[in-house]
Amino acid sequence: MRILLDTHVILWTITGDNRISEHICSMIGSSRNNIFFSLASVWEVAIKNMSKPKVMPISDEYFIDDCLQSGFRMLPIEAKHILTVKTLSRSNNAPPHKDPFDRLLIAQAKAEEMTFVTHDKLLPYYDEPCILYF
Repeated sequence: MRILLDTHVILWTITGDNRISEHICSMIGSSRNNIFFSLASVWEVAIKNMSKPKVMPISDEYFIDDCLQSGFRMLPIEAKHILTVKTLSRSNNAPPHKDPFDRLLIAQAKAEEMTFVTHDKLLPYYDEPCILYF
């Protein structure tokens, strides 16, 4: 399985945070799965580290290094990913969601036929089968 991790899931994984379920840990640790991190996550970490270093205490360089040392593969941002954003389906009665990084990550997973793993409670409101919420 090809798995794209949400930014917070990556951060929890590399810091050993206990909010990740055993099931997700086993998915990430399985040699049968290819685990990816997006360049969009690197961008998100860089912006948050510059603007709110107390909230995002790690740098983008550290984030990349830790992801690569964990065996994760980097997924670049391609034009097809950006174009896929406008195809995302979300019900009209869903709570507001304004995070452009999340939309790009979901679009990347959709375009690349990956499973997108997140713990963000707003993301299952996207009616996209690629989202795995835990």
